Amino acid sequence: MNLSNQGDHRPARPWTIYAIHHSHTDIGYTERQERIEQYHVDFIRQAVGIAEAAHRGERPEWSSFRWTCETFWAVEKFLEAASPKEKEAFQQAVIRGDIELSGTYLNMTELPDFDLLKRNHGKAQQYAKSFGHRIDSAMTADINGYGWGYADSLLQNNIEHLFSCIHTHHGMYPLGRKQTPFWWESPEGGKLLVWNGEHYMFGNELGFCPDALGKYIIKDEFQHNLMEPEHRHNNIASLRINRYLWNLEQESYPYSFVPIMVSGLGTDNASPNADIAEWMTKWNEQNGDRITIKMATLSEFFAALKQEDLSELPVHRGDWPDWWTDGVASTAMHTQIYRDAQRTLRKVKRLDPASETVSPAEIDDAAQALTMYAEHTWGYHSSVYEPWHPQVQMLEVRKQAYAAEASKLTYRALDKALVARQGALLAPHRTLRYEVINTEPATATLQVSIPLDGWENVILKRKFELIDESNGQSLPYQLTHTGALAAELTLTPGESRTLSIHPLETAKVGSPSGNMVTARNTEPIACEGIADIRLEPLVPYPVIVGESFIESDSFRIEWEINAGITAWIDKTRSTDLLDDARRHGPFTPVYEVTPAQDEHSPSQICATRARMGRNRKGTHVQRDAGRLTRVNVLDNGPLFALIELVFEVKGLSYYALHIKLFANQPRAEVSVRFHKDSVWLPENVYVALPFSMGPEAELYVEKAGCHIRPWKDQIPGSCIDYTSVQEGIFWHSAQDREALAVSMTDTPLVQLGTLEHTPRQLHTMQSADSRPYTYAWILTNYWETNFKATLGGFYEFRYAVERHHEIDPLQAKEALHASTGQFTIHRIK
Repeated sequence: MNLSNQGDHRPARPWTIYAIHHSHTDIGYTERQERIEQYHVDFIRQAVGIAEAAHRGERPEWSSFRWTCETFWAVEKFLEAASPKEKEAFQQAVIRGDIELSGTYLNMTELPDFDLLKRNHGKAQQYAKSFGHRIDSAMTADINGYGWGYADSLLQNNIEHLFSCIHTHHGMYPLGRKQTPFWWESPEGGKLLVWNGEHYMFGNELGFCPDALGKYIIKDEFQHNLMEPEHRHNNIASLRINRYLWNLEQESYPYSFVPIMVSGLGTDNASPNADIAEWMTKWNEQNGDRITIKMATLSEFFAALKQEDLSELPVHRGDWPDWWTDGVASTAMHTQIYRDAQRTLRKVKRLDPASETVSPAEIDDAAQALTMYAEHTWGYHSSVYEPWHPQVQMLEVRKQAYAAEASKLTYRALDKALVARQGALLAPHRTLRYEVINTEPATATLQVSIPLDGWENVILKRKFELIDESNGQSLPYQLTHTGALAAELTLTPGESRTLSIHPLETAKVGSPSGNMVTARNTEPIACEGIADIRLEPLVPYPVIVGESFIESDSFRIEWEINAGITAWIDKTRSTDLLDDARRHGPFTPVYEVTPAQDEHSPSQICATRARMGRNRKGTHVQRDAGRLTRVNVLDNGPLFALIELVFEVKGLSYYALHIKLFANQPRAEVSVRFHKDSVWLPENVYVALPFSMGPEAELYVEKAGCHIRPWKDQIPGSCIDYTSVQEGIFWHSAQDREALAVSMTDTPLVQLGTLEHTPRQLHTMQSADSRPYTYAWILTNYWETNFKATLGGFYEFRYAVERHHEIDPLQAKEALHASTGQFTIHRIK
């Protein structure tokens, strides 16, 4: 390992490198999911074998070996398969410090809610406690950020340190530099010590692992293979290590040590490798007086860090949006199913808090399916290059099956919980009684559809009353154009009401009594039975629908052909709720496609995506906004009016908005229905949400365990282009204590930065007076490796716009949960 000819690229002071050996867990990127599981179980067996051989003195050259279990999921799978002897050996290796448990369960997107985060982060700690051990550190790899509640979830599980391995492909590290620590203050005020680190295989590029020499982050003069002859490998390693440490000194790096992650093979999902320990021993024999490389665990590294004076470390409070959470929009339908299942699981927990009906095991099975879908791997590595490949399609179906499994398990649990509440299953002569329950944390006024079986719809053609059994009063209702029965209720948190349908007439077979009449004198129905003349009702409906507007006591929504929706007026304040600086009207579709040089070449289609960087589109992106072509009135009655706005837009063969305006509440529910063409090129689809309550109001996004103001409550240098939300967004005026909420039931991504291809800004780069844009980013397939290659298909995504008075931000967040959670209604005995 010749250190000669280093010139000025030799560090000036002695150094210690802490090499943290792990296997990056990507479930499905390099192999079938169950094969990946099998690999990781065996990796732990291999690590235990190496550690035991070193501990017994059989292989003294391995005595420095350390292995960090990047995810507890791998440990969990090992424990399921291991013999009692293997389990004991593993525990002893953990106690000795040869093997370390990370407090991370898997590398996740931002899909999980706070309940799921806490469940997952508690698993490793609970296992460690079972044999008298404690975990103090967690690591992640290949994800570039976390919702702010992630910090609270770790701290509540007694995890004190987080090591983040940043991957700058389509992403970026915060704070303007890697390899730096900071205190991350959580929403509840706790402090997590974070190391903002390098790429998770950077040690391979520095040459720590024989036969696994990488070149990805480092850009130098060497052209090489993974498996180089020993002398060439060592010379490259020597040059790179010295240059790297020299460069840290030039950047005024304050410590005499640095942590570097290393993999046992030149791939994700790689095995442990004792050759690393042997190589480091030889290195230290020759160079240890100047540069010592030590295999270490996370805990050992953080213990060394804490020997330094950390009193001057910066404290950052706020969100750390993940650059890589956007894969969820490449399988948007399954993400929609996931989000519904996650809400359903919360309902089950609130309906059965003591687990009297639904067992903890059933809850855990559902949570596990949710976890596996929300894990950060979004398909096989060649999904875009060869989307027809059997491996691509197999892994895609299996990934999406996690969402389906979560849906099945959560609804099965919900069915059990409702039957325990006197739910009525299918049987003759069932009573027409229904329980409506608010399982959410806020009082809400919402409409429910009364469930009737198909053969029972004849009941709605006769006269009847809908009775609220809590007071015996008749409840207003509305029959929809689809034949459903809708009612509106206001329920406090946890409150339930029983409704019943009381027929007022009973028709007899062969008798003209009941609803059987010879003719009606006020209906515009021709002798052919066709009703194609619209007459105004004898009693005017409370929602007025005109040629270019729809209006309730609360809102007036106006539109123009081609332009779309042009005004959304809050009548209580006589103000337009649309942003003056908007580029597109509310719920207008915006379609983007980036052409490739050769649209029939897989390599060109991939290369076009790879060149996008953090723009998520090319410099020559083609953008088209929807044009309103026609408006139809579908329903109008005492509770609501429903209109359809049909748009034309490139890339979509059909796009329509169904806007349901409540008569008695400042609320509108919007259903976005469309058919997306199948296109192999990189695409994005957005839905404009250009709402505002004026310059004094703050924009908030609701996230797992917290609510934050994007572009304000963020770590410096973090992503401001988009973020992932749980239930939606809202604008809040502290002066008036009012809020405007947009519920996002099905789609979690909110685009905040400009849609234009431009140098991207990071938090604190934006001007003080700049404001975020607000679009729902509903579909994307821009990633060049493992996103779903085509977005084609039918979709329906739901939103709601609602005004709130006398409300603070926490209450507005809870109101979003009530809005998306909706009331639970079921038939009872």
